[in-house]
Amino acid sequence: MKIIICGAGQVGFGIAERLSQEYNDVSVIDTSASLITAITELLDVRGYVGHGAHPDMLAKAGADQADMIIAVTLHDEINMVACQVAHSLFNVPTKIARIRSQSYLHSHYSDLFSRDHMPIDVTISPEVEVGKMVLRRISFPGATDIVRFADEKIAMLAVECNDDCPVLNTPLVQLSQLFPDLNATVTGIYRHEEVIIPHSTDQILAGDLVYVVCEHEHIRRTLALFGHEEQEARRIVIAGGGNIGFFVAKSIEDLQPKTRIKMIEQDRDKAVAVSDALHHGIVIHGSALDQNIMVQADVPDAHLMVALTNNDQTNILASVIAKQLGCKSNLALLNNPSFHDVTKSLGIDAYINPRAVTISRVLQHVRKGRIRSVYAVQKGAAEVIEAEALATSPLVGTPFRDLDLPDGIRIGAIYRGEEVIRPHGDLKIKAHDRVILFAAASAVRHVEQLFRVSIQYF
Repeated sequence: MKIIICGAGQVGFGIAERLSQEYNDVSVIDTSASLITAITELLDVRGYVGHGAHPDMLAKAGADQADMIIAVTLHDEINMVACQVAHSLFNVPTKIARIRSQSYLHSHYSDLFSRDHMPIDVTISPEVEVGKMVLRRISFPGATDIVRFADEKIAMLAVECNDDCPVLNTPLVQLSQLFPDLNATVTGIYRHEEVIIPHSTDQILAGDLVYVVCEHEHIRRTLALFGHEEQEARRIVIAGGGNIGFFVAKSIEDLQPKTRIKMIEQDRDKAVAVSDALHHGIVIHGSALDQNIMVQADVPDAHLMVALTNNDQTNILASVIAKQLGCKSNLALLNNPSFHDVTKSLGIDAYINPRAVTISRVLQHVRKGRIRSVYAVQKGAAEVIEAEALATSPLVGTPFRDLDLPDGIRIGAIYRGEEVIRPHGDLKIKAHDRVILFAAASAVRHVEQLFRVSIQYF
């Protein structure tokens, strides 16, 4: 595909990196010459210094032949105008825009982003997406990652298997025999920095990070099966009162009124605004790196510190200080992927990668076939995919035991109507079933073929 990306910041760079790795023809536009120089030196992309919403820059980047434009600058209005120009002058088929201001996304104005008004096919609000992920991690503290599929009825959990994990050295086939009423399937294993698509005879080892697809109602049982029965935090301190921090705090107030929330925000005006907007949460003006402020926020007695500032280093240090003061656990927002591999050694229990959330949303629309949702894991080494099976798919009508699936693919669940079905030997996939599967990066193209419309369909 020929794709134009407006914005070469952290989000734009991450998207360009992933799409160029898949041999797409990628062009990037940004007003910063230094960012364009950096991205063209590191990635196989073309770079253009200029304004992403200007017709001459889009023309220079090849908009007349582009299949998609992805506008992810820091300014909503530039992203919106870039999509409008791409549609009106160059007839670009797919237009994706990053929209940060919630005013544009209010349900009252749902018709704004339509073909007759502002022709944007997909709006991405990273702050809301990341905020929702933070809330899921707070609700299920035993999971290092959790994503919902199939109208929220199915979840993918990433779970660490420690030395006390009850199912260590147990072949996967035995798990289904030992727990026949548990609707959960191990679909992937991350071991020694390698993603493994397991077979039924494979075993789980200490130190593994397993990816499990399960019915939503079975999340806590699944976590307990792998030795994680951590209690949900009831005393939470949030560092950072920006869009994400406020979204998380307000959502907790609305959904979990018994949870006590305190927030630390360094900007006085922002602290006052957030304090006025919250009903019960207490907002403290000060730095999350100041131990006196931490003590004032009752961090030593808190169950969880959630560091959500715009600065990775601040989030790391605030999380470490909180643990030293006695906080039971921490969760940090980390944009820079170079920090991800050292979180454990620094004493950080869990982290959120906002770039992964945004990139996954984009991949959903880059993928060919009836792909409904995509979530990339381990820096793109694998993807969890939800796809709709068509009548012409080779998956339809054949019992699972006889399916000749390409290497690198493992099916975790079937969503049919309102029912979540665990795969078994006699099960046959039907047309319009939604299939949730785990696929290694090398197998993604095979997944697209399995769910593409065949010429016989017409």
